[in-house]
Amino acid sequence: MALVAAAAIAPLVAFSQTPSSTLYNQLAALFGWGVVLLFVSEDVRRLRIDAAAIALLLLLAAPLASTAVNGLPLSLALQPAALIAAALAVYLCAAGLPDGLRERVFDWFCWGLLLAGLLSLAVSVIQVFAPGLADGKLIAHSGLPGRAIGNMRQPNHLASLMMWACVAATWLCDRGSLCRAGRFLLPLLLAGFVFAIVLSASRTGMWAGVPALMAWGLIDGRLQRSTRITLGATALMFVLSWWAMDGWAASGHVFGAQVRLEAEGAGSHSRVAILANALELVRRNPWTGVGWGEFNLAWSMTPFPERPIAFFDHTHNILMQFAVELGLPATLLIVTLILWALWRALGATIRADGSEAVMRSSALMMVLVIGLHSMTEYPLWYAYFLLPAAFAMGVGARTTHAPEHAIARPILSLAGVLLLAGSVFAIWDYQRVVIIYAPAATDAPLAERVRAGQHSIFFSAFADYAAATSMSGGPEALAAAKRTAHNLIDARLMMEWAEHLHEAGDDDRARYVAQRLKEFRNPEAKAWLAKCDTDDAQKPFQCTPPKREYTWREMR
Repeated sequence: MALVAAAAIAPLVAFSQTPSSTLYNQLAALFGWGVVLLFVSEDVRRLRIDAAAIALLLLLAAPLASTAVNGLPLSLALQPAALIAAALAVYLCAAGLPDGLRERVFDWFCWGLLLAGLLSLAVSVIQVFAPGLADGKLIAHSGLPGRAIGNMRQPNHLASLMMWACVAATWLCDRGSLCRAGRFLLPLLLAGFVFAIVLSASRTGMWAGVPALMAWGLIDGRLQRSTRITLGATALMFVLSWWAMDGWAASGHVFGAQVRLEAEGAGSHSRVAILANALELVRRNPWTGVGWGEFNLAWSMTPFPERPIAFFDHTHNILMQFAVELGLPATLLIVTLILWALWRALGATIRADGSEAVMRSSALMMVLVIGLHSMTEYPLWYAYFLLPAAFAMGVGARTTHAPEHAIARPILSLAGVLLLAGSVFAIWDYQRVVIIYAPAATDAPLAERVRAGQHSIFFSAFADYAAATSMSGGPEALAAAKRTAHNLIDARLMMEWAEHLHEAGDDDRARYVAQRLKEFRNPEAKAWLAKCDTDDAQKPFQCTPPKREYTWREMR
């Protein structure tokens, strides 16, 4: 039951507090998988340090190294380090399970994903057809007319969850435990999940996810014939879902996927532009990259006259993200290790037969689906995708006859305890920044709340943002602006950062920040930059170009 809860609850949490809309979903995932480690580790007798585990260890070192080398604030390094360490523990736990236990454990895992899929389908239907019922506590509000966002509040995340639910339902039906009532159940479930993908209007889900299901049914001959036919029929399910929604839109309603297709087409010009900018950063920093967590700062502070006008903190492609932040040699090593682990898992799947073959195939499909999503988004930066993906990868890992280790269970149990304690602590720690953005009438003045929030272990960047944008200038405000610039730079921060630099007498850097802000063509900065259009003899500093170009490292 711990696996059911770990897989099901995190995607369904609707409650949130400003400034992060998905934090509680992620903490629910960390807590749930901590419980799994405590219970399932009892059956783990060996730790398999294979290629995938080594890749995770290298990734674990990256954010900590970035703190030492690039000045990445410790709070911004601890978050990804904790997630990657949790993923490593979950992977080792799954990969170390005895063969006879893997199917039973994977069964419970898939029941959890199926439950999450069914309830998220219900949430999606309400968000599109009865949005007034979304209370923000049990069902999240959708700010996108005609589109479902699930309780994770992101359409692409909903689509990926639906894909996982499709794979889970396929496994549970193919081995017989779900479809004992009739083979009609699998087509019904997959039709519902594909319908939710259409409601999400996720291009990755529609144009990559559904074809992946069809390809699975076509290629995998170990699946039952009825299962393969059902997977092949997902294209028809997609067409019928689109046709039904098109008819609904004809009666005056909004069909989000159709509106998005007409407005943006099948691709995203801004995503292509950000990849081109990232490639230029790779060209300038090929060996060591810009450092983990530094893409946003490096991109925002590098001249790109034709940059996309949106503010990006990620390249939306995991390979490019690794390349730009870690450098080409490290990226090549990490990707090679992961591909080698997948190749060995594929070999084990091909050699297996019966239910074990289908189990391994299903686990690899889950990894493939989230891998496809990672080519256009960054789902693996979220605990509710990273940890299940690590578990599926471990289940599909090639079995070896490594010797048993007496330390396997204590290490994994300790990891479980740390996840439980860390999740609870993070909830308390987060409240120190929540009161900055959503204070009660009896709370302390803003300056005191900000100073308290800046002592947060994991979330001090949110407090630094408030200090940089809401408080008077001075050395402290300038230092806060530089620290929070490692997290996410937006128009408001750039204006305040430039003002703080100006007040500190560093006018040339202030002009450089203003120059970069102009490239974003952001409406929020229009009034600030419009001061340059006056006939006053003494124009403000932002009206004059900088004397030279600064590197992003000089702006830290």
